[in-house]
Amino acid sequence: MTQRPAPETVQVVKQRRDTALRALTDGIPYLNYLGVEFDRRGDELTAVLPYRDDLIGNPMLPALHGGATAAFLEITSIIVLSWSIIWPEFEKGDLTVDGHSPLPRLPRTIGFTVDYLRTGLPRDSYARARVVRAGRRYSSVHVEGWQDNRDRPFIQASGRFLMPQSHG
Repeated sequence: MTQRPAPETVQVVKQRRDTALRALTDGIPYLNYLGVEFDRRGDELTAVLPYRDDLIGNPMLPALHGGATAAFLEITSIIVLSWSIIWPEFEKGDLTVDGHSPLPRLPRTIGFTVDYLRTGLPRDSYARARVVRAGRRYSSVHVEGWQDNRDRPFIQASGRFLMPQSHG
């Protein structure tokens, strides 16, 4: 009778998932410039754009710059879409982040439509994206950004993305 290997500890699994997410986010230099972070709970990601004075576009109001908030939502969409692709492979053990198995390339934006619903105030912002359609060639994502109340988004967007082709 053969023994099954002991399951990995929670810390090992968490560290492996965090390493995979970091590998994805390291592929977008503008993400690092904006200071975007991701809070991961299982397979769900919430993006965080910490407030900084240089993100203000209109100092008279003051209001966050529309370009910075739109880029925040686009970055969130790309990372969440990529995460939805690698998560199943990663959990099955078909994909690892060990320096030998590179992560898939990131999707490329085809179109991104932004709706500015209200003024972005000078405070931290949060966003969550939902993959509406995941195809082999094209995918669609809807993303919402909020500040104090998740039920009151200040910005939302819909994006279409060209999916990277597998090498295999």
